[in-house]
Amino acid sequence: MRVRGTPPARTPGELASLLRAARLSERGLRATAVWLVSGRRESDHTRAAYVRDVGWWAAWCAAAGVDVADPPTAAADLYMAELVACGLARSTIGRRVAAVSSWYTYLVREQGAAANPFDGAERPRLDNAASATRGLSRAQVTAVLAHAAEHESARTHALLWLMFATAGRIGSLLSARIEHLGQDRGHQVIDLTVKGGTKKRFAVPPAALHALARYLTERGHPESGLLFVTRTGRALGQPYAWKLVNRIARASGVTHAISPHTFRHTAITIALSDGKPLHVVQDFAGHADPRTTRRYDRARNSLDRSPAYELAALIAPQPT
Repeated sequence: MRVRGTPPARTPGELASLLRAARLSERGLRATAVWLVSGRRESDHTRAAYVRDVGWWAAWCAAAGVDVADPPTAAADLYMAELVACGLARSTIGRRVAAVSSWYTYLVREQGAAANPFDGAERPRLDNAASATRGLSRAQVTAVLAHAAEHESARTHALLWLMFATAGRIGSLLSARIEHLGQDRGHQVIDLTVKGGTKKRFAVPPAALHALARYLTERGHPESGLLFVTRTGRALGQPYAWKLVNRIARASGVTHAISPHTFRHTAITIALSDGKPLHVVQDFAGHADPRTTRRYDRARNSLDRSPAYELAALIAPQPT
C-alpha cells in the first residue's frame, strides 16, 4: 500500500471524501471538521499538514479493509511498520502518528470513534542528535542575499532576508500581514503566526528592514493586506518559494538542493556556533524543547570544542 509520494488528501473536502470511503460516520465527519479548526490547528499551514497526515492513515485503512472508526490496535502497529519499511524519516513518521493520534483522541471524546488505536503504541524513537536539513555556510548565505539584491526583485530580496533574520517558517512568512509590522521599545518588529497558531514578535534588523522598505516602496506603501503577494495581489504559495530558493541558490554557487527551511536551519545553527546561549536561541527559534534546538548545533561534537583538553590540563602537569 502506498504511504509516500503525493498525499491522498490535501484539503478538508478531500479528507472528508476519503473518510467517507473509509466508513467514518457523519458524527465522526462533523467532529473531524471541528477538530481541524480548533486547538493548535488554527493556521492554514498547520491545518493542511494535519489534513495530509490523517489522509495517509485513512487511505491506508481503506486499502487494508480496516474500519477507520473502530480499528484494532494491531492496525496501528502495522501502519507504523509500513511507514518505517518505506524509508520515511523517523521525524516524519512521528509527526504522522502524532497527528492521527490527536485526531482519534478528539473523535473518541465526541463519540465518533470507539478508541484510539495509537494510544500506548510504541512509536519510533526520534533521533535528537542532529537535524537532517542541509544548511548554508555564512559565506553561502551572504552570496545568496547578495545575488538576490543585484539580480532578483525587491520582493524576493525582502523575503529571503526575513526568512533568515527571523528564522521563520515559510508558512508564517507567507501569511504575514503589513499591519503586523511595527515598533516595540525602539525595535523594528514583525508579528508572525507561528506553529500552534500563536503570535510571536520578531526583531527586524536594519539590513532586512532596508530590503523590506524597498519592496514596500515599489508597492506604493500599502497599509494593510498580505505582506508578500504576486503582481496581481494574490498570495504566494509554498511551492513557489521552494522553486525560488533553489533557483537562487544554484545561481549563487550552492551545489546541493535546499528548501525554505534551510534558511531557518542556517540562522539557528549560526546563532549557536556564534556562542549565543541555548535558551536565547531556543526562544528565537520558538522551540518548546531545548533538545530540538540542540539538533541544529552540528558543531557541538567538534574536537576543537572538546572539554577533554581543559580537563586534562587541570589535573595533569604539562609535559616538559
